[in-house]
Amino acid sequence: MTGTLISLISIFIGIIAANVFGALKRNYSFGFTGNTLIGVFGSIFLIKTFGRLGFDPWSIMEHGMFHPTFFVLNCIVSALGGILGLIAIKRIVKALNTDKKKS
Repeated sequence: MTGTLISLISIFIGIIAANVFGALKRNYSFGFTGNTLIGVFGSIFLIKTFGRLGFDPWSIMEHGMFHPTFFVLNCIVSALGGILGLIAIKRIVKALNTDKKKS
């Protein structure tokens, strides 16, 4: 497995997690296309942010050896990125759509 393949798997896991979470929690769903886009960017954002701790795709394949523990951690963070992305975007949309006439 190469670092590029691991990156693609991570993004795919983020997409799946966002779509499954959107299907389970209908009030957080933005439809299939919206959930997919949010899953991609949420996954990439979280992996790029926390991957520096040692579970980025190139650390998983360090010196040509596959580290399964880091790969599982990468997959978990990817899924969390998709889910947290949906929650964050929903809160932003909700805050932007509130009626300002009440204050």
